[in-house]
Amino acid sequence: QLQLVESGGGLVQPGGSLRLSCAASGLPLSYYTIGWFRQAPGKEREGVSCIRSGGGTTEYGDSVKGRFTIFRDNTKNTVYLQMNSLKPEDTAVYSCAARRSFGAMCSMRGSDYGYWGQGTQVTVSS
Repeated sequence: QLQLVESGGGLVQPGGSLRLSCAASGLPLSYYTIGWFRQAPGKEREGVSCIRSGGGTTEYGDSVKGRFTIFRDNTKNTVYLQMNSLKPEDTAVYSCAARRSFGAMCSMRGSDYGYWGQGTQVTVSS
């Protein structure tokens, strides 16, 4: 059974940076396609980014393109989300998720993912 734990959230000023981590236990994370999602109060969950198993393919939501970068370190069994030039509208709970099938395509739909972490709060405010 794959288990995911996010960390790295916090309070940051507009224009600042944070790096979120999604650490896995139970199975090698390299087998799985990983997505990052966020949900702000009163809003629907939004797909932020995705990295396919093997690390070759990445996707980004339009609102974060050019500012966020997803990458993985298989030696640490961890996927990261580097967030730069943060804006107040990036404030949300960020969660990572894994698709159940090995080698699955990237998807920005949360319903395509079967394993979820507990989430980490990111607040962008001055």
